Amino acid sequence: MAFQFIGKQDVYLEIANKYEGYIINGLYKAGDKLPSVRAVAAELGVNPNTVAKAYSVLEDRALIRALPKKGAFVIYGENEVEESSAIDARPILLELKNKGIRYEDLISQAKEVFDKND
Repeated sequence: MAFQFIGKQDVYLEIANKYEGYIINGLYKAGDKLPSVRAVAAELGVNPNTVAKAYSVLEDRALIRALPKKGAFVIYGENEVEESSAIDARPILLELKNKGIRYEDLISQAKEVFDKND
């Protein structure tokens, strides 16, 4: 997905805006993995830090979620998925595991949340 830089704003914002368009227009859907930072940087001929900054902007805009050592995944439109479809909690669980949560603490907190009478 090559594109030309306009030059009227920072390169990382141009990349972020272009990928935002891809996501909003359905080229990338909820759950899709975005190309790696290195792959995009090589394709566009920019520094990987520039792409990482663009992905950070997309994360700030609640369009993607970056998981360490796993990649960046589209979260835009997740709420539009039918409720009957199964929700895959593994990316969230992996993120919690990588942040150091203990299994026992996770189970305890899950029980607390699910047993709560709202």
